[in-house]
Amino acid sequence: MDRFKAIWITRDEETKKQHPAQIAEISGDDLMEGNVTVKVEHSTINYKDGLAITGTSPVVRRFPMVPGIDTSGEVISSDHPDYAKGDKVILNGWGVGETHLGAYADFARFNGDWLIPKPDGLTGAQCMAIGTAGYTAMLCVLALERHGITPDRGPILVTGAAGGVGSVAIAVLGKLGYHVIASTGRASEEGYLKDLGASEIMDRAELSEKGRPLGKERWAGAVDAVGSMTLANVLAQTQYGGAVAACGLAQGMDLPSTVMPFILRGVSLLGVDSVMAPRPIRIEAYDRLVADLDQDKLQSLSRTIGFDDVIGTAGELLEGKVRGRLIVEI
Repeated sequence: MDRFKAIWITRDEETKKQHPAQIAEISGDDLMEGNVTVKVEHSTINYKDGLAITGTSPVVRRFPMVPGIDTSGEVISSDHPDYAKGDKVILNGWGVGETHLGAYADFARFNGDWLIPKPDGLTGAQCMAIGTAGYTAMLCVLALERHGITPDRGPILVTGAAGGVGSVAIAVLGKLGYHVIASTGRASEEGYLKDLGASEIMDRAELSEKGRPLGKERWAGAVDAVGSMTLANVLAQTQYGGAVAACGLAQGMDLPSTVMPFILRGVSLLGVDSVMAPRPIRIEAYDRLVADLDQDKLQSLSRTIGFDDVIGTAGELLEGKVRGRLIVEI
């Protein structure tokens, strides 16, 4: 590794204000400690990546930083017993792109314990079409299944339906036979969401404003990537004994709810974390994605962009202008 390109984020050390992200040249000496070095082939842009690149939220906690929380690539050197030169691997989370230099570079160096082998049945590009957003969606589905929320229990609501988590969740739930209600603020996406597997489309405005502590029981479960008042209203309208898998905060990190859904209807709030999930759970999630995510639908909800387009597209994603998933060709 000589000099190679990377998206580089720095800050003013006096004001602690983050500088605009830029494409720069770095070297292998700039990479952080790790026992596996990877030639990055593909990545993606998640909501967290958008926050990091734009500086909208203090996602980056170490400067300088290469953002990018998802990696797909080939091992070029390894001191880890599980990996050898030439192995194809993927990585999601573990603080990469936040505290450890991430994927938006030609090369990256990681702790091998953070990696998993690329699943059979998926290409590296397809793994990044899934990315943290899609892998998180599968974790939500697994959480609902473990709570006994099967298709015969009733409808499943998916909030932020046209986003990355929502799109993959709808595709998986639809294939598994659930009646999916897709909540979105983009009415123009009705055709796209129904093609993925949604049975009904719901205007997100029904959930985004302050509602009653308990409402009409409407769904057996939900996948929520929005948080705040939306999550409070989702809980208030969940059926007796139902469950909500919460994994995001697009509307906000607060939860202006009451205990009433929990103590009067036995509703469960299932927290879903993708960043630090143990290796066996990650492998289970990807195995299920191979089995339960239709690859034609994965292609329909994805598009590919080049490395030079990442910085501009990150802003568009935060503005709600990006549908589904993005594959970044490094």
